[in-house]
Amino acid sequence: MSDINLFSDVSPLIKKFLFYMLTIKGRSKNTVKSYYFDLKLFFRFLKIFYKQESLENFDEINIKDIDLNFIKKIKTADIFEFLFFLANSRKNENKTRARKVSCLKSFFKYFYNNEKVLDENPVDGLDSPKIKKSLPKYLDLDQSQLLLSNVDGAHKERDYLILTLFLNCGLRLSELISLNLEDIKNNPIKITGKGNKERQIYLNQITVRALDEYLKIRTKIKTDSPALFLSQNKTRISNRRVQKIVEENLEKNNLIGFSVHKLRHTAATLMFQYGEVDVRTLQEILGHESLSTTQIYTHVSNSQIQEAFESNPLNKINKKLKN
Repeated sequence: MSDINLFSDVSPLIKKFLFYMLTIKGRSKNTVKSYYFDLKLFFRFLKIFYKQESLENFDEINIKDIDLNFIKKIKTADIFEFLFFLANSRKNENKTRARKVSCLKSFFKYFYNNEKVLDENPVDGLDSPKIKKSLPKYLDLDQSQLLLSNVDGAHKERDYLILTLFLNCGLRLSELISLNLEDIKNNPIKITGKGNKERQIYLNQITVRALDEYLKIRTKIKTDSPALFLSQNKTRISNRRVQKIVEENLEKNNLIGFSVHKLRHTAATLMFQYGEVDVRTLQEILGHESLSTTQIYTHVSNSQIQEAFESNPLNKINKKLKN
């Protein structure tokens, strides 16, 4: 984590799990940070549920004393109560509750399977709240071309390359931020994805040209930072600054309701629709662990579905039935 003292307000057992997920399992910093907040919420709730604390000053409830005996007495019914609390009091949507269930599954699995200190796993067989799957929102081809055609400003070469990488390569925000000069020396370039897993992606001609134009400026900047993208302070550009660059360019072109992640959706959708890329290749390009995650991009428009029916060769038969 950026601040190692961030775990100072949880018990040694919780801290041990968080460091295991970060260092051994290779979970991203953002994922472990989410686990940290989810577990604080969970154990604070249990202290209230077990009548060890009152609901007043919820965020100040001490969980540094959570020990193995406390963890051992947690039952499946207690977790159901927690999920009800999330839905009823916290107004958490299914997606948020499902993320917290995933955290608890990892937590209890670690102490049951790895540490072998639990007699039973209270989340074994626990179903996650169902998440309604919706089609990803994305820019169409004309909107994508419009976005790339109107980049200007003092850092237009940098900003244009950022947009081009999102739209052509489908990078995650964290992947773009972490790019170093060393990573882009060759084509394909090296990408460090979730869990520090590396993959290679090829740059198409428009991206190579954008990179060349930006490197003419980047190589003249005197800095010790190895980062490809720099802030005005000549340090690695922040997540928020990249988000701001994308938001400003989208707003300038009246493209409302989109975001950095929607540009990743756009790249995946355009590759699938126009490039005849099969879903397994797309999975590798995007760095998805599960094929089911990638399959959401295989959606097609109603007109394409209609064309598929119309193209059936049996459609050309004009034989009338006998009376």
